[in-house]
Amino acid sequence: MSGAFGALGGDLSSIGINPAGSAVFSNNQFGLTLSNRDVKNNSNYFGTTTTQKDNSFDLNQAGGVFVFNNNNTNNGWKKFSVAVNYENTNNFNNSVFSAGTNPNNSVGSYFVKFANGIPLNVLEDSNYGNLSNGEQQAFLGYQGYVINPVNNEPNNTEYTSNVAAGGNYYQENTIYSSGYNGKLSFNAATSYNDRLYIGVNLNSHFTDFRQSSLFYEDNTNTLGTDYDVTKLQFNNDLYTYGTGFSFQLGAIAKVTKEVRLGLAYESSTWYNLSDELSQKLISVSSNNDSSLPSDVVDPRITNVYAPYKLQTPSKLTGSFAYVFGKSGLISIDYAIKDYRKTKFKPENDTYFNGLNNTISNTLDNTGELRIGGEYKIQKLTLRAGYRYEQSPYKNTNEVGDLTGYSGGLGYNFGATRVDLSYAYAKRDSQQGFFTQGLTDGAKINSINNTISLTLLFEL
Repeated sequence: MSGAFGALGGDLSSIGINPAGSAVFSNNQFGLTLSNRDVKNNSNYFGTTTTQKDNSFDLNQAGGVFVFNNNNTNNGWKKFSVAVNYENTNNFNNSVFSAGTNPNNSVGSYFVKFANGIPLNVLEDSNYGNLSNGEQQAFLGYQGYVINPVNNEPNNTEYTSNVAAGGNYYQENTIYSSGYNGKLSFNAATSYNDRLYIGVNLNSHFTDFRQSSLFYEDNTNTLGTDYDVTKLQFNNDLYTYGTGFSFQLGAIAKVTKEVRLGLAYESSTWYNLSDELSQKLISVSSNNDSSLPSDVVDPRITNVYAPYKLQTPSKLTGSFAYVFGKSGLISIDYAIKDYRKTKFKPENDTYFNGLNNTISNTLDNTGELRIGGEYKIQKLTLRAGYRYEQSPYKNTNEVGDLTGYSGGLGYNFGATRVDLSYAYAKRDSQQGFFTQGLTDGAKINSINNTISLTLLFEL
């Protein structure tokens, strides 16, 4: 149903949207969901199209709810429930491959941008591990002969690219990512006269993200007697990990026998994160007579950066559902989230202050619409859904809107239920290879297909 559960409850998945949903359960229930996710990324870089596919299988959800009924008929609070639920909120397994011929820009300009302003003696004599991130990029470029100083004075601060001039640089960019973002929710909810349901979630988050990128460039430009770089490969390996906390509050009201309304608030998630980065550069220099052996700049050092904090924006979801007796229902959720309120901390840090300013100027307030329907034929249930999510970027060329569709069926065996679902989602984006210098990027069309199998056991 594309996640349109906010006014319904009675399902473990719904607890993650509106915590009041656990009080709708009539009996104790345990369930788990296994998912197979297939991602297809189509890339277009200066007219050259490529396709990369990735497939992964994981435990998407597992949890249980315990229902306690109040036998005192004079008390309006009829029911109390507690639940524990794990959800894999983000599966980071993905791969993107882009290739094409850039008519103008070389990766040499990336290293030049970082090097300009740095004294030559810093790049000649310094230890890589003692340098700042920007100085490290310049160090790699200089030691790999990708850039040259304007003059050889120790205090020189200007540099030029040593990549063979002439344009038409063939470039490849490959990005492999893996990991997950998991959420463990501890839920409590209650109902009043089976008309009003309220609940709360306390969420523990944990993230583990690895990304390896490999950039390759070569050219067949005219060479002279001096040696110019004709090939290079630049590797980056990033590892981000940490934990976080958030909470959720929610309510569901049965306005009439058919109409139900829901309202849920999800707080910011406060993360404590750490980053580790390692890099390697390989370059080949040639002239009109021969090529030199590869210059390999491999510091064999992993940069372990100081831990930092990330605060994600809060989310507000309003829900409406209309129930057609026991035969079916229609459900609609609409959520708003202001990505401009994303904050890296400490905010008095010069780098994070600049990053937060960029976020507030680049990101935007978004809306997300989810519509779902269900129809029952005795013990068989048919479901379908639609999802539309606005881009978090003001410039939608950076990341476009997401559109998704879903369908599924379930069969009730009594104490056991089996559900099978299929979800499709697509989104376009612009993937820049580097943040400065070589800022040209590929247009990426991402298509996600997810098949999930859920087993539910009622006690």
